[in-house]
Amino acid sequence: MAVHQQASTGEFVDDGQQQAAKKDDKPTMLVKVYSPFQVYFDEPAYSISGENATGPFDILPQHHNFITLLSSGELVVRIPLGERKIRISGGVMHVKADRVTVFLDV
Repeated sequence: MAVHQQASTGEFVDDGQQQAAKKDDKPTMLVKVYSPFQVYFDEPAYSISGENATGPFDILPQHHNFITLLSSGELVVRIPLGERKIRISGGVMHVKADRVTVFLDV
């Protein structure tokens, strides 16, 4: 039920309508994957997975500040409609304040 406050009287009124539930309350972060001449991905995402010299890893929203050299392989970006896979030969990943930036071909 939706409850709102009348501007004229200040009373709280229940209008009997149910509010539409949000489809997805999962937290996201902005992920941008690009090279000097092409943008491969630039959207909100639930997570990104990659691999560095110590092995595979995942980045989720609210991850601590992080920078790493990526090994060749595949980046997997999980989005509301599934996942996107991007084959890479290496790169640099920078994570700060729910923003993940991946520089390829550098």
